Amino acid sequence: MMSFTSWQFAIFSAVVFGLYYLPIMRGWQVQILVVSSLIFYGSDQAKLLALLAAAVFGTYGFLILAFKNRRLWLPFGIAFNLGLLAFFKYKFLFIDPAAAPLSNTAAVDFLLRLPLPIGISFFVFHNISLLVDLTKRGGTAPPLREVFLYIIFFPQLVSGPITRAANFLPQIKPKFIADVDYVEAAKWIVSGYFFKLFVANNLNEITTNMDYPLFENLSITNRWICLFLYSCQIYADFFGYSAVAVGLGLLFGYRLPINFNLPYISASFSEFWTRWHISLSQWLRTYLYIPLGGNRFGATRTYVNLMIVMGLGGLWHGAAISYLVWGLLHGLFLVAERPILQRIETLSANQNLLHAVRVGVVFFCVSMAWVLFKLPNFEHAVAYVHGMFVKPEIANPYPLYRGLALFYSLPVMIQHLAPPNWLERPRAALEPYLYGTMAALMLVEAGPSTSFIYFQF
Repeated sequence: MMSFTSWQFAIFSAVVFGLYYLPIMRGWQVQILVVSSLIFYGSDQAKLLALLAAAVFGTYGFLILAFKNRRLWLPFGIAFNLGLLAFFKYKFLFIDPAAAPLSNTAAVDFLLRLPLPIGISFFVFHNISLLVDLTKRGGTAPPLREVFLYIIFFPQLVSGPITRAANFLPQIKPKFIADVDYVEAAKWIVSGYFFKLFVANNLNEITTNMDYPLFENLSITNRWICLFLYSCQIYADFFGYSAVAVGLGLLFGYRLPINFNLPYISASFSEFWTRWHISLSQWLRTYLYIPLGGNRFGATRTYVNLMIVMGLGGLWHGAAISYLVWGLLHGLFLVAERPILQRIETLSANQNLLHAVRVGVVFFCVSMAWVLFKLPNFEHAVAYVHGMFVKPEIANPYPLYRGLALFYSLPVMIQHLAPPNWLERPRAALEPYLYGTMAALMLVEAGPSTSFIYFQF
């Protein structure tokens, strides 16, 4: 798949943009985006285009049936999509793709050997939103081309943001180039590429030392530094992708949801999940937590629901014990803080100091949990954390370029810690220089190219 950060993608987007707004093509705008999205997806995984098409056609078929009998067909439609996700995401827990043969049937053997489709976690969630939202409001199914566009719109296809069908489908209408907000779109795109190319890619050069077995050469201090840097990297990487997606959506006349809102200044874990990967949090709340009962049946049931949702949210990221433990840890954080927060609110202590301490505790715990994300092998993750507290038996710890590390992580810290609305008054004077500086830095000081972290999910 052509990378968002490649010149090929820039040319591709420019060509699609030009065709899209030709007056003669206005009646074909939806079809242009659908075909372009298929080209984008098929540029790397052409053999999986059939799977993508099957997912869309299958979901559309269940959508039509569910409009006739929601009680009967909606569960089948949801099960169809969850089955796709489970089969492709978790089959390698049970089979070895190198084995020959895997079955006695060629077709089954072919399916078993197919790689994980990029973005399957995201387009499956789109499919479920489509089925639930549209059949809940009643009426008739939208045209197939609109369903295709909602599910495979290329800016959000592989890593979100996860968009609710009820929010996206009403936006499908003729678009005019005069209505494009170029300034807002440019701000999102420049910000996104800056955080990906300058911040995340450069930090990746340092945090690769967290990988096994490289981390065995890190001192205690450097392990803590790398963990802090990875917290900055994963935020910059995913915020960068989401920002570019929002900007591209605006260029084509679609407003995608904001996915991040300064998550590292959260004073509680519940607040963190209203600021980090917001579209996933809202999806899990709407389609899993509330149907399970939410907080409507007492504290114990609420705690169980939180653990279930966060555990499944962890497994959604990948078929590894580390992802499950990561999700359960966040579930435990959410459960443990509920009675604590009630007591904190009654304290008469210095509220500013208390708030700062709470932010520090949340950031520390979230960062510690990121070890499980960085090292999906659970034994490696445990070994890394052990070496953060116990001096490794090494003669020459690997040195880190700490000055550079601070330089590349500085944008994340400034973005989070700058006073609110710090550009409010001098905005007109400073913004061009700010975005110009970001554009210059991402062009002249971009780190070595790496794929977006969330592409693997």
